[in-house]
Amino acid sequence: MDIQSIKNRFGIIGNSPALNYALNTAIQVSNTDLSVLIVGESGVGKEVFSNIIHALSPRKHNPFIAVNCGAIPEGTIDSELFGHEKGSFTGALDSRKGYFETVNGGTIFLDEIGEMPLGTQARLLRVLETGEFIRVGSSKVQKTDVRVIAATNRDLLENSSHYRFREDLYYRLNTVPIRVPALRDRKEDIPLLFRKFAADFAERYKTTSIQLDAVAQQLLINYPWRGNVRELKNAAEQISVLSINKFVTGETLQHFLPQNENSRSLAVIHNNAPGATHSGSDFSSERDILYKLFFDMKKDMNDLKQMIFDVANHQGYTPPDPSTVSKNLVQVYAEPEPVVQNAYNTNTPILIESNSHHEDVEETLSLADREKEFITKALKKHKSRRRDAATELGISERTLYRKIKEYGIKE
Repeated sequence: MDIQSIKNRFGIIGNSPALNYALNTAIQVSNTDLSVLIVGESGVGKEVFSNIIHALSPRKHNPFIAVNCGAIPEGTIDSELFGHEKGSFTGALDSRKGYFETVNGGTIFLDEIGEMPLGTQARLLRVLETGEFIRVGSSKVQKTDVRVIAATNRDLLENSSHYRFREDLYYRLNTVPIRVPALRDRKEDIPLLFRKFAADFAERYKTTSIQLDAVAQQLLINYPWRGNVRELKNAAEQISVLSINKFVTGETLQHFLPQNENSRSLAVIHNNAPGATHSGSDFSSERDILYKLFFDMKKDMNDLKQMIFDVANHQGYTPPDPSTVSKNLVQVYAEPEPVVQNAYNTNTPILIESNSHHEDVEETLSLADREKEFITKALKKHKSRRRDAATELGISERTLYRKIKEYGIKE
């Protein structure tokens, strides 16, 4: 079955390379019994991939069940998954089969696997390795033939380093990893998805489908969509219901989006417009944030230097000419070490320190060096995981890769 027919069958919209790669991986692994770990942010549609894998597998005629591990209380999750015997705990009035028993021969989808308690993780690891489990309150070992597909929006490997997730279970689940891209990483699909949702809601509510002008479309594309497809769908429904004019402009659309994210998206649109002028508070590229930070630091240092000179002159002390001061914050010869009255509080002296221990403070900052330093620290912090480092820095993964090559950074 080709990828387009899979998209049509399961209602998947989009043609981004990252999405197509994830779908191809799901199609290839579906005909096996390998464990699969689906990784992606909340709202990207991880459960759809589990349905695809089961529907294309030899187990498709057997049961499929989706279990949200984060929604089951820690005290009852073992009973839910593996069953229990009568009287094994308070309230256990009868024996009960767990999911691994009732879904025998089928597929079980464990969503939010990172929320599973450590004790339950040990039981799950045994099922994956031997196909055996024991009901709560029983000593009888039972067999099961269940394919496990897990999903998470967390970094399980990092959690394992903090003893919140078993490392051996992670590697057992991660036989085949599938990373579902976030919506902001497949921007070319956002207008397609919005049109589909708008058309569906227009049909449901018996009204005309809304249309977006060019500015509104660009605003939609630049919005970060932290809730991913789920958030986009909710926005489409809200606009479909509440918008009076079915031709939505950028000005109208911005009222339906949170203001803090909305204003940032509008700034990007303004900066990218032909002939746009860039104000100091708008960032037209990923470098602008760093530039503004360093320029502000330099300005603060210059202001501080000028303030000290002004105070010194006000009290009759004449320090060296600022034009002759080298790349130090304040350069005053060590002998004698003058004390100047504070212009605002004459009872509090200000000590103008010698330059002996300020020689390394440079007035002129190298932006390229600072950028390289930030990138190096981000890569080190995230153990060379470029995607996480790029997110931390607020730049794209492609830009990070280019910067690593440009500065010759060794990962």
